[in-house]
Amino acid sequence: MIPKETIDEIFNASIIEDVIGEFVTLKKRGANYLGNCPFHNEKTPSFTVSPAKGIYKCFGCGKAGNSVNFIMEHEHYSYPEALRFLANKYNIEIEEEEQTDEQIQTANEKESLYIVSNFAANYFVDQLHNSDRGKAIALSYFTERGFTEATINKFQLGYNPDEWTAFTNEAENSGYDIKYLEKTGLTIVKEDKKFDRFKGRVMFPIHNLSGRVLGFGGRILSSNDKKAAKYVNSPESEIYSKSNVLYGIYFAKKSITQENNCYLVEGYTDVISLSQASIENVVASSGTSLTEGQIKLIKRYTPNITILYDGDAAGLKASFRGIDMILKEEMNVRIVLFPEGEDPDSFAKKSSTEELKNYITDNAEDFIQFKTHVLLKEAGNDPIKKAELIKDIVESISIIPDQIKRAIYTKECSTLLEIPEQALINETNKFLRKKVATRHNLPDQLADEIFHPILEEKKGSGNEALEYWESEIIRLLITYALQPIKTKVISSENKEIEKDISVATYIIHSINNDEITFVNPIFQRIFNLYAEGIKENNGPTQQEITQHSDNEISQVAINLLSNKYELSSNWAKMHKTFVVTEDQQLGMAVINSVSAFKLCKIDHVLLNMQQLLKEAENDDEITKILEDLMRFQKIKSLISEKLGRVILK
Repeated sequence: MIPKETIDEIFNASIIEDVIGEFVTLKKRGANYLGNCPFHNEKTPSFTVSPAKGIYKCFGCGKAGNSVNFIMEHEHYSYPEALRFLANKYNIEIEEEEQTDEQIQTANEKESLYIVSNFAANYFVDQLHNSDRGKAIALSYFTERGFTEATINKFQLGYNPDEWTAFTNEAENSGYDIKYLEKTGLTIVKEDKKFDRFKGRVMFPIHNLSGRVLGFGGRILSSNDKKAAKYVNSPESEIYSKSNVLYGIYFAKKSITQENNCYLVEGYTDVISLSQASIENVVASSGTSLTEGQIKLIKRYTPNITILYDGDAAGLKASFRGIDMILKEEMNVRIVLFPEGEDPDSFAKKSSTEELKNYITDNAEDFIQFKTHVLLKEAGNDPIKKAELIKDIVESISIIPDQIKRAIYTKECSTLLEIPEQALINETNKFLRKKVATRHNLPDQLADEIFHPILEEKKGSGNEALEYWESEIIRLLITYALQPIKTKVISSENKEIEKDISVATYIIHSINNDEITFVNPIFQRIFNLYAEGIKENNGPTQQEITQHSDNEISQVAINLLSNKYELSSNWAKMHKTFVVTEDQQLGMAVINSVSAFKLCKIDHVLLNMQQLLKEAENDDEITKILEDLMRFQKIKSLISEKLGRVILK
């Protein structure tokens, strides 16, 4: 574990334009630097680096962060790995904090599994290239599949001899403990017997994001044993979790980011063949059904997935669950079907790179078109099956969290199926109501009653305004926390006086005195940090917020601090024009923002009460709500009257 003092030293030493300048060509533009974003393809530079704030922000794709975030994102390092990278760059010695015996044992166990897996990968590669049977059988198999020597070496393809204990004996003779051979699944131990799991198979190593071998997939070569599985994968272990791993992700991650799209295929050879055909942004689900963990792994690099399927009808229907899971994660999914009898591997081998790319581009369908074509073909002229088809598609649409996307897909579905759009909206609402009932354990009838008010609240509650003013309050805190402003305060003697107080003091007391909380939980956490800080009169500083160990807090802070447009320091001198900036009218900006936030919050409460009034069931309930409404209306008037005044307790 890296001590906090060392982490602070690394952050302080890291000059952001120097760090990013190693990877991106930057040009000075006023107080900042500008360059082409390394995280997406762009012709017009929108990637801005601010030395004063120690942050970067791309106004094209939205990526933002500090020096450590950049190294994590660009090099796909973990947080400790990024810190070590920067420590090495600036010659900072890291003295790791002493770990407990349990922590050391856990770390050593995992490292032992990695070491054994690496030994196995090298052994299988050696057997492929240097043993007689490896060259005659396994290497010939790969060559016949059309894989070049460069491709075979890139993916570390190998061979395990067709003997019961060839690998296990070699590993034990080399000093590797049978305990770790068994834990990785390379060796199967039964009572007093042990034998190789991957006997007589060609080997496909599975790598993690940093390129370390986690496990293996093995394909049988001999057709003598009819009972043997065609493919065998490593079992789950401390380093290998199938549901969170994608085959080929180590080789594909950079290309996925650059292309802003990930091709998802089924098998190892699909990945390898497409990669050999210069389509690098491709991964496979490692012989498992697509999982939430795998989808989230892709989402780290792109919100776009294109699934490449062969023409197997049974497999297509089974794919619907995976598509729904992708939609639930707010990702965009398209599907490409290859001709009957073809899969990505075979099609890539018989086509040029240009033909392959053109086919994928020309045949990519969104999920609505895909499901419609597949299900219509199955339904034929049967009206009952067609009705079920429509429900199936509408249920997928209802999964999409984004309301605008739902509306677009509903319109497209209406056109494709020649069904009135309103009918589809009504059907979508049924599924949404069902979700409400399930989530809150409500009877369907009660869910129906509360569903429409929920929609009305979202439509007319001014949530967007509240979100804006919450973010504006936090931006002012982060940007100007310790700067003084003049304001009228009520002293302990209950007299109104004018006084200089810090922006943080004004905001914290103004909001806490009225017992207001933030809807956005990250904003609330940041607000709490400043509330604790003013008690001690010491922080947090802007740097501490942008470099906070809580990644959600640091990302929000960096985004709020990132200005797309800033006036050059030479503007007034060159143009003889004086422009009033925010910091020159800071008191007014802070006071008005706090007042607007409070009024917006009150409006939000009043709207909810009006909704409760509509749902009230008896006179007593109506009377109580009306009393509360009048009370909050008075509070709103008082806030409007005393703009710029705050009680310091």
